[in-house]
Amino acid sequence: MLSNVEISGVAAEGKSIARVDDMVVFVPFGAPGDVVDVKLDKKKRSYAEGHIVNLTKPSDLRVNPRCSHFTICGGCRWQHLPYEYQLKCKQQQVEDALTRIAKIPLPEITPILGSSQIWEYRNKMEYTFSNKKWLTFEQLESGEEFPDRDAAGFHIPGAFDKVLDIDACHLQDDFGNRLRKFIKQYGKENGLSFYDLRNNEGLLRTLMIRIASTGEIMAVMVFGKDSPTEIDALMAAVRESFPEITSLLYVVNLKLNDTISDQEINCFSGKPYIEEEMEGLRFRVGPKSFYQTNSKQAYELYKVARNFAELKGDELVYDLYTGTGTIANFVARKCRKVIGIEYVEDAIADARINSQVNGIDNTVFFAGDMKDVLTSDFIAEHGRPDVMIVDPPRAGMHTDVVNVILAAEPERIVYVSCNPATQARDLALLDEKYSVVAIQPVDMFPHTHHVENVVKLIRKQD
Repeated sequence: MLSNVEISGVAAEGKSIARVDDMVVFVPFGAPGDVVDVKLDKKKRSYAEGHIVNLTKPSDLRVNPRCSHFTICGGCRWQHLPYEYQLKCKQQQVEDALTRIAKIPLPEITPILGSSQIWEYRNKMEYTFSNKKWLTFEQLESGEEFPDRDAAGFHIPGAFDKVLDIDACHLQDDFGNRLRKFIKQYGKENGLSFYDLRNNEGLLRTLMIRIASTGEIMAVMVFGKDSPTEIDALMAAVRESFPEITSLLYVVNLKLNDTISDQEINCFSGKPYIEEEMEGLRFRVGPKSFYQTNSKQAYELYKVARNFAELKGDELVYDLYTGTGTIANFVARKCRKVIGIEYVEDAIADARINSQVNGIDNTVFFAGDMKDVLTSDFIAEHGRPDVMIVDPPRAGMHTDVVNVILAAEPERIVYVSCNPATQARDLALLDEKYSVVAIQPVDMFPHTHHVENVVKLIRKQD
């Protein structure tokens, strides 16, 4: 036990940091200025990890968390920090990653673009049903019996088979809370089985809710066994009680994992998709589609990427990791042609549809592993790009992809990243031929430590 420890700052993954003698201590849910007692959970030679057992003196920075599940759910680790301070931390996170890892000349980083909406900003939420409700330490120590262990909520970090029963999540419109509670209550009243994550059995398994900026709503109910009578009755009850749902879908998933990317989607009522809108463009979003989770802030992110691309109208643009072609279609009006490449075939199908429904005829999309598709032969066949926009997953770009980009020598590269650390690693590799000239962080996920960052690179002159 460490007593009267002062929290000095914010560290990676949403944790706070303290220094005790020569040891660094990482503690979740601390605020700089807090004086706390810490119980150590792990101790190494130069650092330790622990948790707060007593808040002796709260920091002046602290604000009251809005969520009753704060510190238990694990989803919003910065709810106790003012939003302006969260933005300051994210700005510092980007600066630290780029300077410490990239070690290349950098321009001044533009102040982070904060989200205009810091609650109910998510357009997509996923909930899990379980017959093994997580009991808090307080509940366990109370000695009280809890015979009803059915839950509808979120997985507890580090406990795949335990689910925290959620009263209210404030990250999506309250419709999501009402629908989740309705399905849970219906299940209880009608004797439906909640999924057992250890034994892989039970009817009610997961629920995905998507609420588009257009007001359209998708609900995807996933069942763990094929029970047509029970499924039809529940889906009919949802349709009757929530007529605002425009896309009511369900899946029977008998696999051991929860992914539905390889499962058949059944449309119970409405359309099999919803639509997002951006500058008059309509983007179809299906149950398997990727779309940026914060619709309003996605628009700000894409505007930054388009501005960094400096399109004049005659450019050939490569959009790598194009997903459902949102960026490709967003910039298509400003250039001669866009070539989009993405690993997921269903996403590429969505990208083509999105071009079609918007009357965009200067895009072409290819599906396949980036390092296998984007080769020197591919560029020789389709043309050397003037601009490349890259938006890779958290792991960043494969070195083969970086090498092809260096060989292709586009005039400008716009690098959109959800992980400044891997982005910095890739920028160091691109430094052979490119200079970083602009950096713009964007906050997509208030109350979390996650941050997007957009970097503009231009080719060095020989």
